[in-house]
Amino acid sequence: MTDTSSADAVADARHAEKMKKVQVARARMMATKTVEKGLLIVHTGTGKGKTSAALGMVFRHIGHGMPVAVVQFTKAESFVTGEALLLRRFPDLCTLAIMGDGFTWDTQDRAADIASARAAWELSKEFIRDDRHAMVLLDELNIVLRYGYLPVEEVVDFLKAETPPGKHVVITGRNAPAELVTMADLVTEMTLVKHPFRDGVKAQKGIEF
Repeated sequence: MTDTSSADAVADARHAEKMKKVQVARARMMATKTVEKGLLIVHTGTGKGKTSAALGMVFRHIGHGMPVAVVQFTKAESFVTGEALLLRRFPDLCTLAIMGDGFTWDTQDRAADIASARAAWELSKEFIRDDRHAMVLLDELNIVLRYGYLPVEEVVDFLKAETPPGKHVVITGRNAPAELVTMADLVTEMTLVKHPFRDGVKAQKGIEF
């Protein structure tokens, strides 16, 4: 019993000493981080969680009383999602625009998809330019760029030229174009390790939507 207590005491002392060193190093590092600016954030990759992670930042903004705008490029109003139900409870803090027509393999109408993408992008530009929204989430923008519904160069040029210095812009979707990845401040690639869909499990309420 005494030996165990002594060993624990030694381990606790070593841990405390190690954490003191980590604390000092951390404080030294944090002292060098002084810049505050609007960020261009890209969530991409084949793994699940791109939109979910972006919505986490949306909810943080709402929690701090900071207005946000969310533009969904491919989701349709007819498909009810949990995030839409929740975000609409905060009309003073979140402007939600669901601008898509659903999955492209369901619409099977390229012209209509292009028109929807264009309308969503024009609205997105208004939200990015305005002084109200602290952050703008462009959900699944990468998808419409991948299919060529909007020119990548147009989007990149606008973001470079017209995003206000303090505004955060978050872009989600697989296959983010290299131009966006290059100019972004923060890029996260979700990697697929396992997914129940491969085992015949369908999309479920509260998990996928």
